[in-house]
Amino acid sequence: MTSSIWTEKYRPQTFDEVKGQKNIVAKIKAFVETGNMPHLLFAGPAGVGKTTLSLVIAKQLFGENWRQNTLELNASDERGIDVVRVKVKDFARTRSLGNVPFKLIYLDESDALTKDAQQALRRTMENYTKTCRFILSCNYSSKIIDPIQSRCAVFRFKPLPESEIYLVIDKIAKQEGLSISEDAKKALFSVCGGDCRRLENIMQSCAVINTVIDEELVYSMAAVAKPKEVLDALQSAAGGDFISARKKLLNLMLDYGLSGIDVIKQMQRELWHLDLPDRKRVELVDKCGEIEFRMVEGSDEYIQLESFLAFVTLVGSKNE
Repeated sequence: MTSSIWTEKYRPQTFDEVKGQKNIVAKIKAFVETGNMPHLLFAGPAGVGKTTLSLVIAKQLFGENWRQNTLELNASDERGIDVVRVKVKDFARTRSLGNVPFKLIYLDESDALTKDAQQALRRTMENYTKTCRFILSCNYSSKIIDPIQSRCAVFRFKPLPESEIYLVIDKIAKQEGLSISEDAKKALFSVCGGDCRRLENIMQSCAVINTVIDEELVYSMAAVAKPKEVLDALQSAAGGDFISARKKLLNLMLDYGLSGIDVIKQMQRELWHLDLPDRKRVELVDKCGEIEFRMVEGSDEYIQLESFLAFVTLVGSKNE
């Protein structure tokens, strides 16, 4: 995954700067302060601070020597058994520089490691515990074999809440001289979904266009339809005006360049704002899941979305 220039620029240097993961940071900080810690497994969605916290751990443990004592590998690029047998093992078997008795190996995207590589890794984790600690980062901990999970302290990261996202927005806006409206802040949170990396990428794109960032600019740079426009199409369908709903949907996809998957996900979020009984909404959400599955399997997205709008129309007419 590529990081923006801003992501590197605003990456925290101390534990107090890490946002949105207070409970995890408090426990990790205790490990570092004692100068001893177990192998760690960080699991959670993208852009919530797993890599950042790992680098903060390295900097706090080793100070200026953190680069010499830390090996960072992206397992999605190098995920074969040879990487574990050669790169990891060679680094793990040598002693660290400085007062800390162990080195640090950070394996990003470790759920992309092959099963053979994971089997080799568990033996390496056992044999070189005295000279090395591992931090494994992944999006799905279920893809990490049980023997490795049992050797690690597992920490599950969560998307950043709205209040923490606003703090990040305000910090960047102040340092970069940006003016951001309240509606734009809400739009940024809605678009990024708690992913701080995505937030900074969108803000960087907006800042290139204009230092005054409003809601319109955010949605256009994020290539996401405005929630109100998606809701309008759904309301037209629920009101029985299928032709108008179909036209609005087509305009949405053409104006914003959205894929069918993007549209159905936005629709699912807006369904709960329709003036329908809860049972009808549940039927629509169930249908959303079916349509999304068909698209993933290769069905024509325009036909599937029209089919969904037709179903919304039928459900709306039954409600009347």
